[in-house]
Amino acid sequence: MAMDQARSTISKIFNGEPRSYTRFNLTQNMEGDNSQVELKLSSDMDEEVGGNGVAEHANHQSHQSYISKPHQRAPRNVCFMIAAILLIFVIGYLIGYLAHRKAEVASPGCASAVSTNGDDEIIIQTETVSTLDWSDITGLFKSKLTKDSIEKSLSEFSSDSHQAGSPGDEALGNKVLKRFKDYGMNSWTDEHFVKVQNSPLSGANRVTFRNKTYAESGFLSYSALGSAQGAILYAYYGEMDDLRRLEDLNVNAAGRVLLVRAGKISFAEKVANAASVNASAVLIYLDPADYTLDRDTDLFGHVHLGCGDPYTPGFPSFNHTQFPPVKSSGLPSIPAQTIRASTAATIMGKMGGRDPPRGWADGGLQMYKLGGEDDVASVEVNNVLIEKKIHNVFGVIKGFIDADRYVVIGAQRDAWGPGYAKSTVGTSLLVELARTFTEMINKDGFKPRRSIVFASWSAGEYGAVGATEWLEGYLNSLNMKAFSYISLDGTVRGFNFKASASPMMYDLIQSTLKEVTLPDDLNKNIYSQVAGSSWEMAVMDPIRMADSAYPFQTFSGIPSVTFRLTSDKEYPFLGTHLDTKMNLENKIFRIGPLVKTAGEIAGQMALRLVHDHLLRLNVEKYSNIIRAQVAQINKEVYSLQMSNRIPKTLKMQWLMSAMGSYSRASRKLTMLIQNSDLQDSEQCRIINDRIMGVEKDLLSPYVSPRESPFRHILLGSGSHTVGALLSHLAAIKEGSASADIDLLKNQFALTTWTIQSCANALAGNVWEMDNQI
Repeated sequence: MAMDQARSTISKIFNGEPRSYTRFNLTQNMEGDNSQVELKLSSDMDEEVGGNGVAEHANHQSHQSYISKPHQRAPRNVCFMIAAILLIFVIGYLIGYLAHRKAEVASPGCASAVSTNGDDEIIIQTETVSTLDWSDITGLFKSKLTKDSIEKSLSEFSSDSHQAGSPGDEALGNKVLKRFKDYGMNSWTDEHFVKVQNSPLSGANRVTFRNKTYAESGFLSYSALGSAQGAILYAYYGEMDDLRRLEDLNVNAAGRVLLVRAGKISFAEKVANAASVNASAVLIYLDPADYTLDRDTDLFGHVHLGCGDPYTPGFPSFNHTQFPPVKSSGLPSIPAQTIRASTAATIMGKMGGRDPPRGWADGGLQMYKLGGEDDVASVEVNNVLIEKKIHNVFGVIKGFIDADRYVVIGAQRDAWGPGYAKSTVGTSLLVELARTFTEMINKDGFKPRRSIVFASWSAGEYGAVGATEWLEGYLNSLNMKAFSYISLDGTVRGFNFKASASPMMYDLIQSTLKEVTLPDDLNKNIYSQVAGSSWEMAVMDPIRMADSAYPFQTFSGIPSVTFRLTSDKEYPFLGTHLDTKMNLENKIFRIGPLVKTAGEIAGQMALRLVHDHLLRLNVEKYSNIIRAQVAQINKEVYSLQMSNRIPKTLKMQWLMSAMGSYSRASRKLTMLIQNSDLQDSEQCRIINDRIMGVEKDLLSPYVSPRESPFRHILLGSGSHTVGALLSHLAAIKEGSASADIDLLKNQFALTTWTIQSCANALAGNVWEMDNQI
């Protein structure tokens, strides 16, 4: 090729033809990088090249070239030949010089492109990536995340009073902001004006039973207000299975005041379940068998079956924004109140009626009865609805390649009381991770590909209000930008690892546990304690509405994880004023080392997500989940069709086809990932976009975010979910009055098309989609 170019050049010089562009492409591998050098030598007068461009033009020239015979060369032509050879030598030297310059400009972790424009100006484009390998990064991280520094932060951010919107909450927010600024991070705050319920002006709500009134200082925010009466009915934990058990015993819960234990499900779910059977009110207490606390301990919480400000559902609570008068569908319709264990013991001791089912009496009270029709109680709730200004605080470490893509690490800052385990540990970890990462960048040369956003949320105790309002306010900005959320709330309560997360993050969690040890055994990683074919069953819990990561996962479609180091018996002090450093120390003995372990788990997950070329999120995990759900639906449909309860015109074919489409698309993407060139940044970005889109594409586009904010069809809540479809099939099987064949058909169609649309987007380009449907 070089000789052909030389002959062509010499021929053109001999024949006096106009000079055209000459291109020299030099591709070389230098320290693992694919680099390209392109040099253009322009003529004094550019030619317009028509047809097929330069190649066609060169072809045309070669056909008309006249080559002189040796004996016909004049001395003048010999001079031209010598000049041409010198020109070729100069060009070769210039190419070598440019290549050498490229090696000097690009560091070992860089991919560069060097070219010259028409004016011989050298243009250098450089991509900077970390020169540290993964073992270097994790070693640095663990050495810089020190127990001493963590304990200083725990001391600094400990506060006895920092309820959302209070001066104590604002003071802690300012401390976090100052830390972010001290680390040299870009930092900012945003404020929201939210409506919350606080305790009544009198300081207590009231429960009256057998002519005795009990003043209760604890309260449940967002309860229905006013008074309600009814005979007390003991309903165990208030789960739907418990209420069905009562129904099987021919005990009618309608009009009754349900007395239920705290635990197993959230307060909001207990109240929603009670309302579904037409109970008149709910009383919730801490049973001594579950919570070894002083029996006069007050209990706090909220009963909004949702997240965020329930008076601006689907909208952000910014100041001066006008909203129509609307409330969240998750607000309860009946009063709900917490009572002390001592009050519950007194009431239960005076109740009559039958004995409860087996197992329900295994508690810490002296006696358990279901309650009789004459055990009438009155519940009076006078909570005050107020507007509060809250602040979220943010800091960002910008990535060096894909700076517009980021993982969010967040922690709740407020608490009902001291909130040491609930919020102090998380807030301290948040600032310590920020410090550690910035030091790794500034002092050790770590260069994350993507950005990390650190967020300190307020009003978490009212149902992730601060975080949800941020999501609602910046939903479009976060779309295809935020690719994961890691929650630090309540991470340290014991020694055993538990997590709730997007299935796409399971592999990331597994690999992280293999690299982190507990402080009492540095030679044994956490994964080895739960290793086996069923490690997911041992470690992973379903993500629930009470989890702080829930709105990120099911409202915004951001793969999320919340985790905790816990014990077999739940930490008893959450939601009380007894969540103090002393009580946490009495529970786990050594706070600092365990907080460091929790920090290593969160930090290494974040580092993986911002360091690797391709996001460590496994899209094939949803294939198994969808397949299991569809198999269960198919079994129920077949059974109902055989008993003629649903028409045989309802076909499973299309839903099963959508399942197959997703399975094939995810498998093909996995194969593409395995065969991809990690040095091709554009290809990596395209693949990452397809990975990031999966959770968002599983949000149902057929329901309103205002009416059904948690739109994820597999993990969310509402009539659009696969779980709701299965529940509807169960209602038809039971002959329930709520059964509706037309609604069932609609659920089938929308579920099918949501899965198929997700599969289409995962497949990539429109011509690569599986269009069997």
